[in-house]
Amino acid sequence: EAGQPLRMAARARRKVPASRMCERCRDVAAVLRRPRTGEKVCKSCFCAVFEEEAHHTISRHGMFHRGQRVALAASGGKDSTVLIHVMTKLNKRYDYGLNLFLLSVDEGITGYRDDSLETVKRNSEVYGLPLRVVSYAELYDGWTMDRVVRRTGLRSNCTYCGVFRRSALERGARLAEADMVATGHNADDVAETVLMNLLRGDSARLARCVDPITAGDTAGAAAAPGVLSAVPRCKPLMGAYEKEIVLYAFHNRLDYFSTECVYSPNAYRGFAREFVKGIEAARPSSILDTIRAGEGLAPLFAPAHRPGATRRADA
Repeated sequence: EAGQPLRMAARARRKVPASRMCERCRDVAAVLRRPRTGEKVCKSCFCAVFEEEAHHTISRHGMFHRGQRVALAASGGKDSTVLIHVMTKLNKRYDYGLNLFLLSVDEGITGYRDDSLETVKRNSEVYGLPLRVVSYAELYDGWTMDRVVRRTGLRSNCTYCGVFRRSALERGARLAEADMVATGHNADDVAETVLMNLLRGDSARLARCVDPITAGDTAGAAAAPGVLSAVPRCKPLMGAYEKEIVLYAFHNRLDYFSTECVYSPNAYRGFAREFVKGIEAARPSSILDTIRAGEGLAPLFAPAHRPGATRRADA
């Protein structure tokens, strides 16, 4: 190859053994081994392939089309912060022609959501994206999660919050006139949800959780006067492992909030998460294998029409 002498010279200057070189560019030392593939890569190659895989997911499933107003669900955590960073870059790089903005839900959890929203506000300024915040208090007649927990206790708090949050996200998207809501769900999240729905025997949700594009929350749509259908949602990062999202955030020095919700330690999802982590340690491909298994079962229960899938994002 024409560039081989240059690569050999660069390697000699750095005195890096061939076994430690990036397996993609073969020009600089690898800084990490990808959890998903085991491939040794440098920082630049890792970030590039991470972004290209997200673009492939978006294009393959036709998640967006030019001119759409897209709400990026922003919690301040690592997943949504990486989503904001990647979507901003891809929208410019591939000229998707999307009108992006941030949509956050304030559940009213003192010492958690109020702090994480400060992170969202900083990212809104950094990326130059408008921010819309909707709160449980304004949507549910003064009820916040702190108030719900005081009334009901910790036993079912995540169940209440999940229902309220999905509806709030839907209503916020409607108020902001969004055409699509993009969420930061990653491959680990999807695999966990597949397992949870299998264990609960919830076939309808099994089909929904593996679909890259789904209908929004119908309860939230019904709560808005004159609304005929829910705002569809998509998962641009559904093929990315959680570990790789953490690595991507680290290498890009992204500003995110990492404190766990004070009400989540007893959540049912936590048991599924521990199981997924355990099988991933034994077999790294198990996360994607679990998702594929869910996809194999999904056609048995999926609706005939997938909302929001219009045509491929312009690339």
